[in-house]
Amino acid sequence: MELYEFISPCHFGMEAVLKREIYDLGYDVVKTEDGRVTFSGDAEAVCRANINLRTTERVLWKVGGFHAESFDELFEAVKAIPWEDYLPRDAKFWVTKASSVKSKLFSPSDIQSIVKKAIVERLKGYYHVSWFEETGSSYPLRVFLNKDEVTIGMDTSGESLHKRGYRVLSSKAPITETLAAAMILLTPWKGDRILVDPFCGSGTIPIEAAMIAADMAPGVHRRFLAETWNNLISPKQWEEAFGEARERIDLSVETQIQGYDIDGEIIRAARDNAARAGVDELIHFQQRPVSQLNHPKKYGFVITNPPYGERLEEKSMLPELYQEIGEAFGRLDCWSEYLISAYEDTERYIGKKADKKRKIYNGMLRTTLYQYLGPKPPRRKRPEERLQ
Repeated sequence: MELYEFISPCHFGMEAVLKREIYDLGYDVVKTEDGRVTFSGDAEAVCRANINLRTTERVLWKVGGFHAESFDELFEAVKAIPWEDYLPRDAKFWVTKASSVKSKLFSPSDIQSIVKKAIVERLKGYYHVSWFEETGSSYPLRVFLNKDEVTIGMDTSGESLHKRGYRVLSSKAPITETLAAAMILLTPWKGDRILVDPFCGSGTIPIEAAMIAADMAPGVHRRFLAETWNNLISPKQWEEAFGEARERIDLSVETQIQGYDIDGEIIRAARDNAARAGVDELIHFQQRPVSQLNHPKKYGFVITNPPYGERLEEKSMLPELYQEIGEAFGRLDCWSEYLISAYEDTERYIGKKADKKRKIYNGMLRTTLYQYLGPKPPRRKRPEERLQ
């Protein structure tokens, strides 16, 4: 079994969650950096990672890594990679993205051009042709430079993995599916525990929670670019990976997942999104403001993405809104609360310091995940203990 390396980018601050997901899939983590995790696996890992990983944006097949401080060094190092092992004669290939951090080579367009030229020169010599029609499968490439260290990966996912396919309509400031899943996986919540999102918007957090509870893989209902890479991954491997994911789905699981929002129209959109995801029976959506948040049961979880004033006209409303959030939290007995916000006065107006805080970059926006940790519920007695 030949092993390869794969790179999975994620939100800055959520690398530990992605690492745990990769380990749970049975693969070894090679390296963890800001915003990405590298792991090793066989070709089938491309299928299983794309279908099952909830918190990564895409899966890149690493084809090369080297040091380069000049365009000549970049060209020669790229040309030395055995591209014929990855790209068939009719492959359509291009550098879809190049990024550079603290490196002597910093022009993305020049990096893209040099890498493409070097690959063409390598393949000209191997296939003995001077022109490539590029009529076959697509193999988009991504190039990263960090302190003059170059990493090149082929994008196996195509469309970003946060696009599960269920969210057609969304609220004004939606949270991505990958970040919502990462927030949930960062908590000790389990599928049989109460979970409430009082600012559910288009339903992303409750839907991701329901998919986790039902063990529904996030990519089970979508397609991936590498499904056409028959030179590297067989259709049977994809078929088996999809089959494995479908067999695990358990929609009979009992859940207590609730999503509330003050906007009735967006609640209807949330219900439609949940139906498209196939988990609408596992979630209760209701039009309700956060001021009416209450629950008679103990040991539940609030996991939410409240407004935080990205638009100037909203900023004046935030003190009152966050006071309402704090009052609602105060009415919940023995609950844990997790909310992500870029509002600097979150703790001040909620009226309580968070037990833990984690910095997370939501795109270019720096946010904080505020974690208010409630007590653990008493351990349930086993059947044999009840008889004693």
